[in-house]
Amino acid sequence: MTTTTESTAAQPPPPTSARPPRSGVSVRTRIAATVALLVTVALAGAGLIVFVVEGERIEQQAVDEAEQELDEFANLVNQGIDPETGSRFPSVDGLLNLYLSRNVPDDDEALVGWIGSAPALQFPDDGLTDDPTFLAAAAPLVRAGGSARIDTRQGTTLVTAKPVVLETETGALVVVKYLDADRAELLDTMRTFTIVALLSLLAVVAVATWVSGRLLAPLRVLRETADEITETDLARRIPETGNDDITALTRTVNGMLDRIESAFVGQRRFLDDAGHELRTPLTVLRGHLELLDPESREDVEETRALLLDEIDRMARLVGELTLLAKSDRPDFVTPGPVDLEALTHDVLAKARGLGERTWSLDGSGQATVTLDEQRITQALLQLCDNAVKHTREGQLIALGSSYDDDWVELWVRDTGPGVRAADRDIIFARFGRGTVPEDDEGFGLGLSIVEAIAAAHGGTVHLEDGRPTGACFVITLPAADALADPDALPQTHADETTPTTTREDPAWPAS
Repeated sequence: MTTTTESTAAQPPPPTSARPPRSGVSVRTRIAATVALLVTVALAGAGLIVFVVEGERIEQQAVDEAEQELDEFANLVNQGIDPETGSRFPSVDGLLNLYLSRNVPDDDEALVGWIGSAPALQFPDDGLTDDPTFLAAAAPLVRAGGSARIDTRQGTTLVTAKPVVLETETGALVVVKYLDADRAELLDTMRTFTIVALLSLLAVVAVATWVSGRLLAPLRVLRETADEITETDLARRIPETGNDDITALTRTVNGMLDRIESAFVGQRRFLDDAGHELRTPLTVLRGHLELLDPESREDVEETRALLLDEIDRMARLVGELTLLAKSDRPDFVTPGPVDLEALTHDVLAKARGLGERTWSLDGSGQATVTLDEQRITQALLQLCDNAVKHTREGQLIALGSSYDDDWVELWVRDTGPGVRAADRDIIFARFGRGTVPEDDEGFGLGLSIVEAIAAAHGGTVHLEDGRPTGACFVITLPAADALADPDALPQTHADETTPTTTREDPAWPAS
């Protein structure tokens, strides 16, 4: 019996969206919610302050209006003369009747004339004098004066009394203020404020949502563009609009994408070139191994020597590729103080072993500069090796250096055939080779290594024409950290056996 089992590993993975899932609440929503919260708090705080301040103003206004009525009544009592008859008031009843007939109370006010121990007059007549609570609160006030706050059928009421005595008759004017009426007007005003505040809140939140959407639109475009960028398509760029912080961020990201694309393109070209260069020795190795006759000792020895030679070439190529790969690392160079003059003489001494040529010193700078002595020596020796390959025995190869407070220059020149104009654009490229001598087994990485060393120091390398023939390769490095101290430098180590020239010499090409 045959059984079939399904393997989940064999099944294709579920499709995933290119757009990453959004976590949490969007920034636009958070901005709108924050604005809504701030506006709500501001409007609520403003409404509360208005309500408290207006409530206290209404209370004080009621007290002031009651005091005004009592002051007018007190003036009439103090005069004691009836304006209509010109004689003194005969009784409290006449005094109160005259006052009530000449004063019209406000809508939230009532005037009560109290004679003896009970209210006798009221205007307007709203039934307040029948309220036991009012009678109980007003009874002590008509004898001693003052005010009291009570709750009646009409709501919270302020009662204020002014006693009066005419001969043996007593009485009082009682001013009643209905506070709930004024408070009702305040509540109506607050309801209107609340409606206006809500409408304003909605308008502010709508505008905040729209504005935040406009402001965040470049970020959405940035995210969408970043989602579309892959390792096979690095040419996409983010549109730059406006002149604000987000535009500055867009420019920064586009600059980063430029650098990433340049690095990816360079690495891909570098790998393609490296693979092409390694393919030839590997093909040679495979071909000879396939044709090897293991029974023939002579064939084995010949193949062994050939394969070892090819392995040495591959090892040298891998070493140069590794060096170029390290050139982008921050620890590729370790700068330190270097005596420029001593460095120039040391490199010339080492270069003499590269070939039987007429070696010359063009001069040396008088300064202590900051650079990586080993890397600069490596670069100069590489240039000297190139000069040896393109010259014949006895021809001149010169080396020199100079320092002028701003730049350090080191050069190697020869009197060979020079570099053709068609080759000048490719000789500094990785695996780029111009006119190659028959015995040159290089890979076209030498000048790339020199350029990488110069770039790691913040400098450049360029080619100049020799006079009358030849080529001059000049390494130019910034001398911002140079420490000129001629007195502390050793004496010039001029080569007495060979003539020296300077960069101003007519035989030397102008920079």
